[in-house]
Amino acid sequence: MGVAQVGQPVQIPPVGVAQVGQPVQIHRGRGAVSSPQPRFNQQVHHAEPDGWLASPEPLPAVTRIASETARSLISRNQSPDVFFDQSVNPYRGCEHGCIYCYARPNHAWVGLSPGLDFETRLFAKLNAPEVLSRELDAPGYRCSPIVLGTATDAYQPVEREYQLTRQLIQVMAERRHPLALITKSSLVERDIDLLAPMAAAGLAAAYVTVTTLDPELARRWEPRAPAPWRRLETIRKLSRAGIPVGVMVAPLTPFLNEPELEQVLQAAHEAGARSAHYTVLRLPQELDPLFRDWLAAHYPLRAARVLARLADMRPQPRAGRQALNDARFHHRMRGQGPWAELIRLRFQVACQRLGLRRDRPSLRTDAFQPARAPAAESRASRPGQAPVGALPGCAASPSAQLALFPA
Repeated sequence: MGVAQVGQPVQIPPVGVAQVGQPVQIHRGRGAVSSPQPRFNQQVHHAEPDGWLASPEPLPAVTRIASETARSLISRNQSPDVFFDQSVNPYRGCEHGCIYCYARPNHAWVGLSPGLDFETRLFAKLNAPEVLSRELDAPGYRCSPIVLGTATDAYQPVEREYQLTRQLIQVMAERRHPLALITKSSLVERDIDLLAPMAAAGLAAAYVTVTTLDPELARRWEPRAPAPWRRLETIRKLSRAGIPVGVMVAPLTPFLNEPELEQVLQAAHEAGARSAHYTVLRLPQELDPLFRDWLAAHYPLRAARVLARLADMRPQPRAGRQALNDARFHHRMRGQGPWAELIRLRFQVACQRLGLRRDRPSLRTDAFQPARAPAAESRASRPGQAPVGALPGCAASPSAQLALFPA
């Protein structure tokens, strides 16, 4: 496994254990203020300050990117709470550093903390375009829309250098495969030249996440994502290019961004969004202590009220205290109780007033044409699928940056 620091190849240091008991530190440009122990680690190190390394300012948290060779790429989902059954994520971890990201606990699977490690120790699946080509061209594959960026943002800052997301879109464009993407990054504008023709053919849609219009809140809880005004401009550019675009107001958190719900929907509608969707904050696994630490560090006077309202929407006691997460289907995204119902009604009324749809545009699957060699498979069409075309396979060559990582 190779690793790069701002484009320079070095060896990735051995994975250690998270430090617990350490004081909370706010790193400039980072979301997490603590690094909880990964739930699978058996060893726990307890930090005791001795004064030797005392510093008025915490050391900067450097981003490191390691290569990861994917054996498969398409993740399949059977949850009734989401609108897709296939997704692709070219990166593990996300430099945007959103403190509310439900993907943070995934970093525990590789022995890293879902805290600061999640936003500074990233993994790039360098063979993603080749693997996706192979999976789409497999004889048994059945076409269904693929969503990019469901766990971590496919357009996070490292995408400028690695361009894996663009290569994945090229693979799907060549095969006329439907796709949707979810992002909060303005970098998606770079790929309008690929997305606009696909959208004109009913093969592409985009969803831009706008959680708040308050720049101060945005800097604190999604520190390396584009500013709210910039995301509205992205919605405007995508819409003008003819790409169906919706706004994701997610997650809504009481007393933080929840009071802005109507204003965010109004601004997104004026920018060109034609559909809107929301979720309520959920805190699975290590995200619970992470969010509590962040809240105490940034909004100490508001913390008790925020946590109390979150508990009201997750009315299931656990371990002697009210839980802040409910993993049950049909409940985890929207919550329960009077507060959850009030948010639902406010969202419904605002969407009706603005004319925002709450469903998603259907994408075509009948135009799909896998790139298969004639000798490898008969040209006979399978039931319910368009005839196989003689399209060439994806020939996208890796960028110079990708050559830093050996396969």
